[in-house]
Amino acid sequence: MHALTGYTDRWSVKQGGAIRFMVSSAGGRGFALRFVRHLCADPNPAGPGYAEEAMASPLDGDCAGVEQTAFLGSFGHVAALPADLRGGVRLVATIWPTTPGKGRQGLVAVRIGAWTFAIGIGPGGGAMAEATGPNGAVVRVEAGRKLFARRWYDVAAELGHDGALTLTQTPHAPLRDAGTASARAAAPPAGAAEVFLAALPPDGPAPASAHYNGKLERPAVTRPAPSLAPLALWDFAIGTQTQVATDIGPHAAHATLVNLPTRAMTGASWTGAVHDWKAAPEQYGAIHFHDDDQGPLGWAESFALSVPADWPSGFYAAHIRNEAGEDYIPFIVRPAVPQSDVALLVPTFSYQVYGCYVRPGRGTEIAERAAAWGSLRETPDMNPQFGLSCYNHHSDGSGVSLMTQARPMLDTRPRQFALMDPVEGGSGTARWVADNYIDLWLRTIGVAHDVITDHDLHEEGLAAIAPYRLVIAGQHPEYHSERMMQAFEDHLGLGGRLMYLGGNGFYWRAEPSEGQPETLEVRRAEGGIRVWESMPGESYHAFGGGYGGLWRRIGRSSHKLVGISFSTQGRHLGFPYQFIDGIGDPRVTFMTEGLEVASGTSFGTAGYMGGGAAGFELGSVNPKYGTPPHALVVAKGIVIHPDYAWVNEDMLVHRHPLPQEDWSCADMTFFETHAGGAVFSVGSMTYAGSLMVDDGATALSRLTANVVRRFADPEPFSLPE
Repeated sequence: MHALTGYTDRWSVKQGGAIRFMVSSAGGRGFALRFVRHLCADPNPAGPGYAEEAMASPLDGDCAGVEQTAFLGSFGHVAALPADLRGGVRLVATIWPTTPGKGRQGLVAVRIGAWTFAIGIGPGGGAMAEATGPNGAVVRVEAGRKLFARRWYDVAAELGHDGALTLTQTPHAPLRDAGTASARAAAPPAGAAEVFLAALPPDGPAPASAHYNGKLERPAVTRPAPSLAPLALWDFAIGTQTQVATDIGPHAAHATLVNLPTRAMTGASWTGAVHDWKAAPEQYGAIHFHDDDQGPLGWAESFALSVPADWPSGFYAAHIRNEAGEDYIPFIVRPAVPQSDVALLVPTFSYQVYGCYVRPGRGTEIAERAAAWGSLRETPDMNPQFGLSCYNHHSDGSGVSLMTQARPMLDTRPRQFALMDPVEGGSGTARWVADNYIDLWLRTIGVAHDVITDHDLHEEGLAAIAPYRLVIAGQHPEYHSERMMQAFEDHLGLGGRLMYLGGNGFYWRAEPSEGQPETLEVRRAEGGIRVWESMPGESYHAFGGGYGGLWRRIGRSSHKLVGISFSTQGRHLGFPYQFIDGIGDPRVTFMTEGLEVASGTSFGTAGYMGGGAAGFELGSVNPKYGTPPHALVVAKGIVIHPDYAWVNEDMLVHRHPLPQEDWSCADMTFFETHAGGAVFSVGSMTYAGSLMVDDGATALSRLTANVVRRFADPEPFSLPE
C-alpha cells in the first residue's frame, strides 16, 4: 500500500468554505503538510515548465499520522438478528455464481459468539454448508456436484437443534448438477446472530472474508422444516437505489450493503419481456457482488481546511510528505461569488469514472521516467486495494459500473503523467494535468476566469453556470448526468456560449447516487467504444432509474449540443489541422484577427500531447445525428493512420457510410444559437497540449484566444440568413 496518501470529501470548495482530508500514513508516521496552487502541473522538463505556488495556511507544518486501511469485497451485514436459533435454523439463497471454481465463498452466514453456521461455495466448487462450534471445531460439507458458472441454483442448509446438518444444491435447469450432503455439527446456541450476506465472518483485520462473486437473490434465515417460518428474508427488489437490503421478515433486520455491490440486476424470474427494473421490480431481485468491489473507504478525517477568501479560483493540492512517501491530494477552489464572465468547467465526472484505472505493469513501465522527472510514481496497479475504474473488469469478468470519489485515485494527480508518450519530449498527460494546461493558457493570454467542476454543475444545475457568459469544457468531458446535459442546453437557450476544447466529450451517461453523492454509476448499453457491455435487461441505472449508455442513443447526441461527436480513436499521436474554406466565411472573421490564414494552411503542428493538436480521440460533424444545419467547419485535423478506427456505433455494415476523411478527423466547428449565443468545438483530445507551445505564441493559440475574447464579449451573435 502507498506509504502516504489520501483523499478529500469533495472535488471542489468555495472560497471561505471547508474541505476535509482523509490521510493514511503507513506505520502511523507523521508527515509535513502544505498547500499549493498549481500554475502548471506538468512535470515534464521539456514541457511548459512545472510551477506551483505555496499557499500559506494555519495548517502548514507537521501533522500526526495514522495508518488507515482499505479492504476489497462487497457484502451485506446485519449487526444483530434478534431471533432465538436454539430450535434449529435453515439458511437459503438463490444464486448465479460467476467464479464457482475460485475457492471458498460465503452466501449467508450467521454468527453467535464463536459459533457460526453458513452456506456458500466450497473449495471443490459445489454448494457448501459450514458450521464452527464454540470450541473452534469446523464441520464442512459440500454437494457432490460442481456448480456451473452463470446458471441459477437454489442452495439450502439446515442445522437442527440436535446438530443434524443437511445441504441441498438444486439447479433451476438441471444438467446433472444437483447435489446433497449431510453431517453433524454443533447446534445453535442462545443469543442474537450477526448476519453476513455474500461473504463469511472475518478471519483477520478485514470486516468480512471469503467474498462471493455472482448474483444473490432472496437470501433468508428460517426455522427448520417443517415450519420454515421466516426469521429474515432480504428482498433485493426493494430499495434498489439505496445501499440497504430490506428484510421483509418479522424483525426488519435490514442489511447494510458494504463496498457498493451492483443493484438493479436481473433475477432468476426475469423473462426478458421487461428491460426496465422499475416496470417489474420483482424480476430484478438480485444483487451482483464482487470480491474486488470497493466503496467509500470511510477513513477518519486527518485535517480540514477552511479556504481563505483571498485564494484565487484554480487548481490546488494538499502536499503531504515524509521519509516514506509523498502525495498531492487535488481539489478545485471555486469563487464564493462569480468573479468573471468566463468559467473553466473541469470534467471531474470523467476523472472519477477513469480514476483507479488498473493497467497491469504501468508502475514498472513509468518508474524510470518518473524518477528522472521527479513526478509521482505510485499507480493503481501498485495499489489494488483502492479498487478499480469503470475501464476495468471485476475478477469474474463483469464490468465495473460503480466508482466512488472517497478513495485515493492515484492516477488523477498533479505532478504526474498518465502514459509513456510515444513522441520525443511528449508529456503523456491526462485528466488533471491536461485541464491545467487550459487554466495556464487562459492566464497566459490574460483572460480572467473562474474554475468550477462537473460535480458543481450536477449539484446546482443551471445555477452553477448561469452567471457565466462563456463556459469552457475541458480536454476530456466524456461523462455527464441528465441534469448536467439539461443545464448546458438551458445555458445556450439563454444566450450562453460554450467552448469545447477536447475530444470524446458528452458521450456516456453517468448518474450519482442521491444517498451517496460521492458515488457514480455507469451502464454501457447498446453501442459505443467500451471495454465491457451491460448484460441484457441491465441497461437501466439503479441510481435514478434512467436508461444508460451513449447520450446519442438516449436522444441527447453531442452533435446537437456542440456540433460534433466522437468518431475515431487511435494511438496517442497528434497531427496538424488544416484550414478549409469555412475559415473565409464572414461569420468567423473574429477568429482570424491578427492571423494570415488561407484554406489549406496547417497549424497545430506541435504539442505536449502526442506531438500535435489533432489526435488520440477525435470528433466530427454529422447532420444525421443532429449537427445544426448552419454549423460551419473552419478547419479539419484529418488523421489517416492504420491505428485509427471508427467508433462502432456508426457501423451498420462492414463499411463506413462516409468517406474516411469525413470521420477520421477533428472538425473545428462553430455555430450560433437562436438566443444570441454560440458554440465552438475542436474535436481533439490532444488540442489542450498545443495551447502552450512557444508560450502560446502560435496560430492555434491566437485563433483560440480570439474565440475566447469574442465569446466573452456581450455583443449577441446572430443566426445566419
